[in-house]
Amino acid sequence: MSESVVLPALGESVTEGTVTRWLKKVGDSVNVDEPLVEVSTDKVDTEIPSPVAGVIEQILVQEDETVQVGAVLVIIGSGSASAAPAAPAAAAPVAPPVVQTPPAPVAAPVASPVVAAPPVVAAPPVVAAAPVVTPPVVAPPVVAAPVVSVPAASSTDAGYVTPLVRKFAQDSGVDLSRVSGTGVGGRIRKEDVMAATSAPTGSAAAPAAAHVPAPVSALRGTSEPMSRLRKVLAERAVASMVSSAQLTTVVEVDVTRIAEMRKSIQARFTAATGTKLNFMPFFFLASAEALRSHPKLNASIEGETINYHPSENISFAVDTERGLLTPVIRDASTLSLAQIAQQIADLASRTRENKLKPDEMMGGTFTLTNTGSRGALFDTPVVFLPQVAILGTGVVQKRPVVITGSDGQESIAIRSMVYLALSYDHRLVDGADASRYLVDVKARLEEANFQNNLGI
Repeated sequence: MSESVVLPALGESVTEGTVTRWLKKVGDSVNVDEPLVEVSTDKVDTEIPSPVAGVIEQILVQEDETVQVGAVLVIIGSGSASAAPAAPAAAAPVAPPVVQTPPAPVAAPVASPVVAAPPVVAAPPVVAAAPVVTPPVVAPPVVAAPVVSVPAASSTDAGYVTPLVRKFAQDSGVDLSRVSGTGVGGRIRKEDVMAATSAPTGSAAAPAAAHVPAPVSALRGTSEPMSRLRKVLAERAVASMVSSAQLTTVVEVDVTRIAEMRKSIQARFTAATGTKLNFMPFFFLASAEALRSHPKLNASIEGETINYHPSENISFAVDTERGLLTPVIRDASTLSLAQIAQQIADLASRTRENKLKPDEMMGGTFTLTNTGSRGALFDTPVVFLPQVAILGTGVVQKRPVVITGSDGQESIAIRSMVYLALSYDHRLVDGADASRYLVDVKARLEEANFQNNLGI
């Protein structure tokens, strides 16, 4: 007795799938829940497990072929007669209803886990950044005894070097700590640096470190067909840019207090949750809370109707070998930092391992993308319909900024700063709406009053 295995429903809005790789061939034996075939949809790539045990008699859908949900993929026999590939004889009485409308019971295979762990795919090699090469240090020049005896240490000016002289020394490769100044009070002058440059040395200057070239990618000079996921991403990006009016507003945020808070509670947080506390949970919570007061940013447009969503379901971008995927954290405004951190770690890990369930990538109402994860200050992210906004978070950097003290006096201080870039659909969101939203997110982050939101 033979049994047909159909393409199950892999999500509420998934209507078709593309067979990317067969894991079994005709004549192979298969057990219940053993992976049969890899299928790619516009939501997720996954494996389809076998609902029955038996022998593969006939494969009806070839690799790279796209079929509708409910279409028969493969015929599995009992294998009682022979395990040999007697597929031609067995295939005759079976009419593959590939184009028929699938009956209601076809969703039964969904009960089997469709997210069985895929084969582990090695992550691409991390391209190491070229090491920073410091200016070569010239060996200390041979200085005559009378010059060394200059009483520089007794002068308050001896340690001061003008910016011009310091830059000249740096460009010339001269170590100022080994130069004796002949200026007033032992101050180092440009002539002293020049003399040190031309003075004979006891040994040759240390050679500059050799440049380490980046490894050449194996894809260089090759071509390959676009994956289904890449096709879908490309189509949606173009459709979004054509169908909506997009622009970006950027603000700068001082997250020094959050940085200090992270440092003070990191050990306790990690012990309680099993994951480190980085900046993303703070960005998640602040952006989700602000959406409650700015519903235009948490809405969608359907024709001439605007739908304001009742919950803040935040999609976040995950970079994978297959492309950019966006799992969803639901009701983010009601979660603690611990819950958000744990969900980010779990969803991101399973996304990269291709173990994500289709429904975990659906229903997002707003998106966060961490463009600073690779060092970018900010970018102008693309809004993916039907959402109307996406917030990009840049790299957190320490830099000098002007701050105002409690006494009203201004000063320059080293602060941890980050850029937040909000792209939005101008059909619904005006520039003033975007600015008000960003100002509220900025205020929440700079206030850094998250003690009651830790969840540990």
